[in-house]
Amino acid sequence: MNRTPYAIALALAMTATASHAADLPPPPDVARKPHTVRAPHGAERQDEYYWLRDDKRENAEMLAYLDAENAYVDAYMARLKPVQDALYEEIVGRIRQDDSSVPVRERGWWYYSRFETGKDYPVHARRKDGPGVDATSIQAANQRGDFAAEVVLLDVNAMAEGKDYYAIGSYEISQDNRMMAYADDTNGRRQYTLRVKDLQTGEVLPETIPGTSANVVWADDNRTFFYVQNDPDTLLTRWVKKHVLGTDPKDDVVVYEETDDSFYMGIDRTRDDAYICIGVESTVSSELRCTPAADPGSFTVLAPRERDVEYDADHHGGRWVIRTNAPGADGAPATNFKIVTAPSDATSRAQWSDWIAHDPAVFVDGFELFDDFSVIAERSEGLERLRILKADGSEEYVRVDESAYSMGLSANTEADTDWLRYVYTSLTTPAITYEVNVATGERRQLKQQPVPGFDGSKYRTERVWVPSRDGSVRIPVTLVHAHDFKRDGSAAMLQYGYGSYGISMDPNFNSTIVSLLDRGMVYAIAHVRGGQEMGRAWYDDGKMFNKINSFTDFIDVTRWLVENKYVAKDRVAAMGGSAGGLLMGAISNMAPQDYRVILSQVAFVDVVTTMLDASIPLTTNEYDQWGNPETSKESYDYMLSYSPYDNLERKAYPAMFVGTGLWDSQVQYWEPAKYVARLRDVNTSSHPVLFRTNMEAGHGGKSGRFRRFREQAEMYAFMLDQLGVAETR
Repeated sequence: MNRTPYAIALALAMTATASHAADLPPPPDVARKPHTVRAPHGAERQDEYYWLRDDKRENAEMLAYLDAENAYVDAYMARLKPVQDALYEEIVGRIRQDDSSVPVRERGWWYYSRFETGKDYPVHARRKDGPGVDATSIQAANQRGDFAAEVVLLDVNAMAEGKDYYAIGSYEISQDNRMMAYADDTNGRRQYTLRVKDLQTGEVLPETIPGTSANVVWADDNRTFFYVQNDPDTLLTRWVKKHVLGTDPKDDVVVYEETDDSFYMGIDRTRDDAYICIGVESTVSSELRCTPAADPGSFTVLAPRERDVEYDADHHGGRWVIRTNAPGADGAPATNFKIVTAPSDATSRAQWSDWIAHDPAVFVDGFELFDDFSVIAERSEGLERLRILKADGSEEYVRVDESAYSMGLSANTEADTDWLRYVYTSLTTPAITYEVNVATGERRQLKQQPVPGFDGSKYRTERVWVPSRDGSVRIPVTLVHAHDFKRDGSAAMLQYGYGSYGISMDPNFNSTIVSLLDRGMVYAIAHVRGGQEMGRAWYDDGKMFNKINSFTDFIDVTRWLVENKYVAKDRVAAMGGSAGGLLMGAISNMAPQDYRVILSQVAFVDVVTTMLDASIPLTTNEYDQWGNPETSKESYDYMLSYSPYDNLERKAYPAMFVGTGLWDSQVQYWEPAKYVARLRDVNTSSHPVLFRTNMEAGHGGKSGRFRRFREQAEMYAFMLDQLGVAETR
């Protein structure tokens, strides 16, 4: 029989893997302890690994189990250390180490972040505006290493020294440009501590405020700021408080408390700096309340919250501009959103007037307001676009250069300009920051993401459409592969998906996948229902009682790519994280034979138990995403039908690499820990299952720009080995 090179490589890899597995100790085992999970409507389930949950992260037996799993990963991956190291060096080799962001101007200063060679964390800095100073000249100075005119705001490298984890959530400058409030996190749980620095003296003030979100806004007096305090148990954004410099934070006044646990909360200033606004939103409704920034007092509601009515607003030119799905006079909902306006003193929807009408074929994603024009961010046929509306009533679209791409508004900090900044990228085009002059049409490139050694002409991206199994929709898929790729059904593939919360997985450039393309692999993004790539209906068709559509879409994409000879049936890997980890768990149960490898990070896999527990962060805010199994037996039964942990059964599963963070506040570590423990009990295949817990990090993994690539290289090395992908083509 004539065997293809890939088949020979795969057979050799499988032989080496089997031989290696025989030399390893058995995977970790962990005690099963009877526990019944009860629902209020009488339903009961047995959860023998429930005891692995420890909210304080102190249980010695649990920690020992996680350590044992980490040791097993170390032992298994020892053979692949050279591959992992090679991947890591390739990935970081595509990062310009002394890179800097495109500066943005605000109130007479240019702000940017830059990295220094060999260092993990950014330096946040600013330079004074003046003759000859602009975004281009500052970037040139940074590249020369000329920092004489620079004012360092935060040197995160120095601040992170000696810490296992450190991250700056945000920083905000007072209106007089002197004071800076910033938020930092030391364990990855996204529970921030607010601090204040005097930029004139360099002094960090003694007053600190722990247990906050990263959200802070200054008032015009430059002594008062507003911030969001989190609930210490659920971590929900609970209170907006006011702090005055020089006073004890314990005495800070609560200006607003959100009592509905289904809402998140944030605070911001409007485009024209006239108002400070508190925004609250649930999955299905929102509400904005504002106060004058010059003299903050009571916060006035722009329009009271209503179920199934969402809106966000900004103020500029003496009026409110509002993006909303609120129904019009005929009662028809604006499913894809529209834009309305309202007078500055508006307090109800009765005062809203339509501006940009609802279009069932175009999803309105956002907007930006300028003195002489406005820009609408839209989606149509799965692609983003920017529509410029000029003062004379004319309009035009910002031009694009490829058939499959991503584009969006960049930082446009000032309204009194003719220049619009935006970012353009694709799977073969590193991100480019452009600005276009709306008055003259001139376009200039401010920066392209530097990727040393990358030649985009060696790769090709394409968009294909896959029919769903019932024929009701076409699923968009973005592919990238080497330019000389041969569609003969022999290639290996990594297919990525998410499909939740209406978050769109746009085809942004990803330098890590170049290492896969250079080894002959195909990379595919399946834009499954549950995202918002095809408009609001695409999201609605992938949540609540339609959630299973996300999973079947992903499987349908895989099968179509195999049938159409893009890839080999036995060389498919799938990857997803967080709610994308739910996707990975579901497809592993529903179609294990279609996948050779599953890469699952911070995976939401214990859906029913988590959604039954209102004390777990995020649960109450997500009842309208998944359902409330506590109050609805119908929701309970539907969620139980796909929950990955509950649907594990005795059969052959793919090889898996599962990762989590001990301090994750969004998907608690015990979900993937329980999942892997039960999977080991029922899995009949000989394929390896590895479980890595980052003991010093949370949902986003390790801090620092290089550390996370070690984790990525480890997963990729595991995947390449399982797929029989050679080191070089």
